[in-house]
Amino acid sequence: MKEVRSKLNSDKKVFIKKKDEKILVVPRNEILFDGDFNGIKPVNLDFYEKIIDKNKQFLWRSQMEIDPNFKQVIPYLVFNFDDKIFLMRRKVTSNETRLKSKYSLGIGGHIRQNDIESNNIFDWANREFNEEVFYSGKLKIEPIGLLNDDGNDVGKVHIGFVFLLKGDIDQIKIKSELQEGNLLTLQECKKFYDGMESWSKFVFDYLESNKLI
Repeated sequence: MKEVRSKLNSDKKVFIKKKDEKILVVPRNEILFDGDFNGIKPVNLDFYEKIIDKNKQFLWRSQMEIDPNFKQVIPYLVFNFDDKIFLMRRKVTSNETRLKSKYSLGIGGHIRQNDIESNNIFDWANREFNEEVFYSGKLKIEPIGLLNDDGNDVGKVHIGFVFLLKGDIDQIKIKSELQEGNLLTLQECKKFYDGMESWSKFVFDYLESNKLI
């Protein structure tokens, strides 16, 4: 990892150091080859795995956060047990400062080069899930679709592969990156809708309209 010096106050010339890392990205025009869209659409994962494998690059995250010519690939995992889904809240000190304190229905994160042991997006999803939460039960993973949102600065540089993870027990707990997490019905989640990150709003609307939960 390299260190990036971020200026906090130009008058006092105060700096902090942040760790940077190289993450998986794909050129926008390769991953959105059939045109831009906002929302979630079902896709053929095998086809997109080939696109990613052919066009993948590992570039510094600090640069990619401000370059919409690339999309950072994110597995976005929605945990479901019975009629409930896992609603989380990010910490005020979240690594992604633009999403701090937001509610999220998706467990997700960047893919680093040493994370990749295969080109299988399901493997990446499993690794990301285990990195973000404690869960000892069994999971059935079902793909939902490709998520794109160019309506804000975060969405412009990310693209998500959304999965529904169906668990067989309700014993799931957050790790350090998150502030809290609770299993709630869709109706119970609805009161937190205005405070959700935009991706989670798309997921909520998709689950509700397609009656997936």
